[in-house]
Amino acid sequence: MDDSTTRISRGPVAGRLCGKIAMITGAGSGLGQNLAELFAHAGATVVGGDINSSGVEATAAMADKQGLSIEMSQVDASDESSVSEWVSHSIQRYGGVDILVNNAARTHIASIGEMTLEQWRETMQGELDIVFVPTHAIWRHMIARGGGSIINMGSVAGMQSSEHLGMSAHAAGKGGVIAFTRQLAHEGAPHWIRANSLSPGPILTPVTQPYLEANPEFRRVFEGWPLLARTGRPADVSYAGLFLASDESAFVTGSNLVVDGGWLSKGGFTAHQNRAV
Repeated sequence: MDDSTTRISRGPVAGRLCGKIAMITGAGSGLGQNLAELFAHAGATVVGGDINSSGVEATAAMADKQGLSIEMSQVDASDESSVSEWVSHSIQRYGGVDILVNNAARTHIASIGEMTLEQWRETMQGELDIVFVPTHAIWRHMIARGGGSIINMGSVAGMQSSEHLGMSAHAAGKGGVIAFTRQLAHEGAPHWIRANSLSPGPILTPVTQPYLEANPEFRRVFEGWPLLARTGRPADVSYAGLFLASDESAFVTGSNLVVDGGWLSKGGFTAHQNRAV
């Protein structure tokens, strides 16, 4: 098989988001950092937030090294006061917001018999509140702007059960994100605010990597999900996000774009030979 890097999503990006202001939560690592980098390369002014100071510093350093327009702040995306301050600063400095990516999330992985009510509630806050709060904060600003694009991070876990145990709270949260997005599209349409969700499948990120290294069974299931014989990478999701953020998707709203290598199109495990991880 060819080197897997030749099959990762790629393509020209210059100018696709020229002049746009993009706010991205969870931009300190993984998918969020990759989205921030790609959007900046596409010409957007990116305002990123992350709850972890180390992530804020890492993305800021990456942007500085590449000469990209990315401003990072420490933000708890589930906290109203933290988000309000973040949004107000961005509006005052840049005059508005065109794109919001609700990427940040926090979850507990535990079987239904072992999960506590506290863990369940923390997951709902970390999957649903964390999407509602930034959306609510930017809504009137996006109306004043004359429209915009909201992209919420869903998951295939919110669409179909999996062989990996302990996903019940995560599945409920992401299912809620997908449903919330459809309603946002309805309420945003009169204001030309588009709302879509992205639902990744098995994507190799700093979050999934420890599970892969520690649990051979999880690795077997994770790598056996896609029809395509490789594991997903952040760029696969980011390029889909770039499409939804850009004017190329001006007639797309209320959609849930699945980026899973074909997992939802099949019914079981695929034993690939010579897999390109």
